[in-house]
Amino acid sequence: MLSVLIANPKGGCGKTTIATNLAAAFAHMGFVTALADCDRQKSACRWVARRPTGVPEVTGLDWTKEVAGVPDGVERLVIDAPAAIRRRDVRELIAEADIIVVPILPSPFDETTSRRFLAVLDKLKPIRKNKRAVAIVGNRVRVRTAAAGQLDEFLATLRHDVVTRLRDTQAYPTTAAAGTSVFDMTARRIEPLIAEWQPLLRFIVDQARGRAQ
Repeated sequence: MLSVLIANPKGGCGKTTIATNLAAAFAHMGFVTALADCDRQKSACRWVARRPTGVPEVTGLDWTKEVAGVPDGVERLVIDAPAAIRRRDVRELIAEADIIVVPILPSPFDETTSRRFLAVLDKLKPIRKNKRAVAIVGNRVRVRTAAAGQLDEFLATLRHDVVTRLRDTQAYPTTAAAGTSVFDMTARRIEPLIAEWQPLLRFIVDQARGRAQ
């Protein structure tokens, strides 16, 4: 089983959006997929409950009170971390993860919080010893704006891999409300959004291959 933790203590940075879409992507790739929700708001669990028939299944796991077991046969596990995550909880969740995805918004407030969080990660032994991979995702980016340019300047200062940037679009809240994802849509206009996910998916595939060797 390969597990991916989506984490950043800054609320509103899009953790659940990335977690749900990534889980749907894995399911579409044919993997038996589970989505563990660690946030007391249970947004990811509600998304799973809303998923309609006819789309690939994602199993929801309620981890809001404790990190519990994973059903037999699960091949891909996505963990949606809570906002304001404590250092103790970071250690516990990283113990369950192979890859940590850190979404960062184009905002000075997000940059400050994210830098502090990455500094915490860098001090943890699994990260320090390169036993866990960290992937940075620029999220809700509006291309050709001053904020996007400032975000690029900030991301260039980070030592971890910046794997992709996801644009700001209503496709994400619209699909979330229906319990679906951009990967569940077939309209041609979605193709550019899917393309933005490919570098992250390739990064995960490469990490999975490296751990299998």
